[in-house]
Amino acid sequence: MAEYDYDLFTIGAGSGGVRASRISASYGARVAVAEERYLGGTCVNVGCVPKKLLVYASHFSEDFEDAAGFGWTVGVRSFKWSKLIENKNREIERLNGIYERMLGNAGVEIFRGTATVVDPHTVSINGKTVTAKYILVATGGWPVVPDIPGKEHAITSNEAFFLESLPKRVLMVGGGYIAVEFAGIFNGLGCDVTQLYRGPHFLRGFDDDVRNFLAGEMRKKGVDLRFNANIARIVKKGDVYLAELEDGTEIETDLIMYATGRAVKSRGIGLEEAGVELAPNGAIKVDDYFKTSVDSIYALGDVIDRVALTPVAIAEGMVLAGNLFKNQSRMADYEDIPTAVFSQPNIGTVGLTEAQAREKYGAVDIYASSFRPMKHTLSGSDEKTFMKLVVDRASDRVVGFHMVGPDAGETTQGVGIALKCGATKAQFDATIGIHPTAAEEFVTMREKVPDDAGRQAAE
Repeated sequence: MAEYDYDLFTIGAGSGGVRASRISASYGARVAVAEERYLGGTCVNVGCVPKKLLVYASHFSEDFEDAAGFGWTVGVRSFKWSKLIENKNREIERLNGIYERMLGNAGVEIFRGTATVVDPHTVSINGKTVTAKYILVATGGWPVVPDIPGKEHAITSNEAFFLESLPKRVLMVGGGYIAVEFAGIFNGLGCDVTQLYRGPHFLRGFDDDVRNFLAGEMRKKGVDLRFNANIARIVKKGDVYLAELEDGTEIETDLIMYATGRAVKSRGIGLEEAGVELAPNGAIKVDDYFKTSVDSIYALGDVIDRVALTPVAIAEGMVLAGNLFKNQSRMADYEDIPTAVFSQPNIGTVGLTEAQAREKYGAVDIYASSFRPMKHTLSGSDEKTFMKLVVDRASDRVVGFHMVGPDAGETTQGVGIALKCGATKAQFDATIGIHPTAAEEFVTMREKVPDDAGRQAAE
C-alpha cells in the first residue's frame, strides 16, 4: 500500500500548476490538483487570453479608417460590447473545457474547492483530507486597489472583462503593462480615456526610448496620459464618479479602473502554520529548485514573485516535474525572456535595456530606427514604428532588442531565439532580410546612434 494518497498534490490550476501536474503525471506520478475558481488561472480567464481578444476588437476602429486608403468604402459602423463579451465568454468556456480534458487525459484528479495545507504532507479540501509526498502551491496573484477613501467604487482588470456596458469615459490608474493595454483597449473602442501614473514615466523597467516612444504614440491616438498624478479619493455622484487627485485636480468619469499591482495569494491556506516561510509581501520563499522552507512543499509561478509571466510559470512547472519525478536537477533559466505588451502600438522586448547594458558592459553600441510602416504610406495614419538594438561593443553580441509597432510580439519571439543563442551584430547583418517587412530593419541597421544621443534616439 502506498505511503501517501498522491505523489503530488497541486493547489492552483493556473498555467504553472497545470503544467507541473500534467508533466508529473506523464512521468508516472499520482497527481491531484485543486482549484477554487476556474481552470487555466488568471491567464486563460481574466488575463492574457481575453485581454488579447479585446485588443483585437479595439483595433478595428483604426482598421476601418485605414481601409479607405486602399480603396475600400466602409459603411455605417456600430459596436456592441455585449456581443464581444458574449463571444469572449464562450471562447473562455471552450478553453476551460480543454484544460479539464488535458488534466483528465493525463490521469490528474481534479478537486473543485479551496485547499488548505494541514501539515507538510496533508491537504484538506471540501471536508476531505488527503496526503501527498509533495505539495505544490501555485495559487498565483490577485489585483489590488490601494486603500484610499472610495476605493469600493473602482474596478480592476478582473471586473473589466465582465462589464455590462461600455462606459463613455474611463479613468485608468497605473503605469504597468495591464494599465497601458486597457487604456488602448478602451480608447480603441471609443471611450474617452485618461491614464494616470504616480511616477514620472510609465512602464518602469522597459527601455527608456521605448517608454518615450509609446507615450507619444498613445497621445497621438487620443489617450490623455498624465504622469506624476495620483488619486487621493473617489466620490460617487449619481451615476458618475469624481476622482480627486493629490494635487487638487478633479476628474469626472464613468469608470475608474486600477491596475497598480497584484498581491500574491499565499495567506489563509495554512502555509505559515505548516512552517512555510513567506516574504513581507506574502511571496513564498523558495530556493533555486522551488523548494520552500519545508522540504515536501514547493511553490512556483506568480506566488513566488519572480517573473509574473504565463510562459515563465509553465517553464517552472516543467523544471519542477523533471526534478521531482525524473531525477533531474535543473534550475529555471530567467535570462533573455522575450516579453510583449499589447499596447497600441505593441511593444516587444528581449534582453537588456540600454541603461542595463551600459551598467553591465560599459561600452555598448546602439542602433535605432523610427519610420512610417509601409501600410501607412497609403492608409494616411501617422503611427510610426520604433526599433532598437543594444550591442556589447567588446563581444559584438546583441544583448538587447526593443520594438514598438504592429505585431511586435511576433517579431520578438524569433529574435528571442537569436539572443538566446548569443547572436552577434555581424550575424544579424549577415542575415538576409524578408522584403518588404518591418522586421527586416533589424538586419539592415548599420548606423550607430552617437553615444551622447542614445537616449534621444526615439525622440
